[in-house]
Amino acid sequence: MTGRAMEPLPPEAVPTAAEFEAGDQEAGPPAADVPTPWGPEQTELAPTQMQMPPENTLLPSQSLQELLARDTVQVEVSPEKKGLFLKHVEYEVSSQRFRSSVYRRYNDFVVFQEVLLHRFPYRMVPALPPKRVLGADREFIEARRRALKRFINLVARHPRFSEDVVLKLFLSFSGPDVQNKLKESAQGIGDEFLHCKAATHAKDFLPADIQAQFAASRELVRSVYNSFYKLRDRAERIASRAIDNAADLLMFGKELSALGSDTTPLPPWAALSSNTWGSLKQALRGLSVEFALLADKAALQGRQEESDVVEKLNLFLDLLQSYKDLCERHEKGVLHRHQRALHRHSLTKRQVLGAAQSREPEAVEQLESRIVEQENAIQTLELRSHFALYCLRQETQLVHVYLPLTSHILGAFVSSQSQGHQEMSKVWNDLKPKLHCLFAGPSSVPARPRSPPEDSLLPR
Repeated sequence: MTGRAMEPLPPEAVPTAAEFEAGDQEAGPPAADVPTPWGPEQTELAPTQMQMPPENTLLPSQSLQELLARDTVQVEVSPEKKGLFLKHVEYEVSSQRFRSSVYRRYNDFVVFQEVLLHRFPYRMVPALPPKRVLGADREFIEARRRALKRFINLVARHPRFSEDVVLKLFLSFSGPDVQNKLKESAQGIGDEFLHCKAATHAKDFLPADIQAQFAASRELVRSVYNSFYKLRDRAERIASRAIDNAADLLMFGKELSALGSDTTPLPPWAALSSNTWGSLKQALRGLSVEFALLADKAALQGRQEESDVVEKLNLFLDLLQSYKDLCERHEKGVLHRHQRALHRHSLTKRQVLGAAQSREPEAVEQLESRIVEQENAIQTLELRSHFALYCLRQETQLVHVYLPLTSHILGAFVSSQSQGHQEMSKVWNDLKPKLHCLFAGPSSVPARPRSPPEDSLLPR
């Protein structure tokens, strides 16, 4: 799907509020782009229920460093699984900003995300990791923990979400049944459109070529996403190879130790003396210590690259994916509803003409009343459409603020590789002198090992 502007229908074009509801029932559930209040509809909102930051500019005032400094949230797996029969995993969620530590289940995250989508349908709400139907193993739980950590940090650093009361509730409420608390916080409260001062004049902030800019931004994000997806895969393979290398080095050292600990006596016809063989075995046992140290260095490098490189790439990919999801919601939501409303309005006008020609004054009066309602609904949808583009442009700029994260990722990768190779090189160099006793000559003077000539390896 491209970002090309949808061609508007002729202006002589929709039904009453009842017809809108009926039409939505025919076409399925309402699009996520225009949410429905979760509780009794309210026309006014107490100022303390939702506090929005100033709306006097389109451009974000925060740098990447300022966004990252908003909060750092840690997510760790609780060591004890809860539940009498069906055990479930709990996560300890700790926020630096709120100085809080609470326990949350996966379903708590799901409700939290639903509330965010309800209140901010025109913003980048990150996706959650998928739910697993069957039992979860340790590897799945760890992957989910990392994904939940990326999710909550993107939310906690978002300029709009970070100032909303629902975030503080999720990160600091330690009472029972946080899910009901989250749902209660959204009852009767509309979405951002109903509370933003810029909603009624968002069109004034938009450039004339907003649709062309929208299409260009989608194409750029698509290209960047594809490139970073490949970079993430390569980074995962590099980190995995380091961890595999650590396992191989450790096993190599253990085999040397096993060889040096062998107690099988030399046969009488052996050309090697018992003393020489004993010294050789003692040297082999000593080498296992260095190989264990090499394994530790390689494993540390692999884990560091998983944390500092792979996870940061995944964080940026999650952000880009949330932007792509937002673009899909924008086109399938308010734009689609606007076009459908225009079409219904056109049909109603034709019905008015038909009733007038057949001289049915009561029908004409009812249809004209419906047209007024429809025109009001269309006007609201037009305002929503402009506000959605206003938010979309802000979210696009937020993606651009995150682009310098690339340099952080590359810096972490280069630093990890450089430090890892330096530390391992030092261990290898320290290992060289200990090899001399393995290659002592006739006069017991250490000699460097020589590779046998190629001809001597060939069968005769």
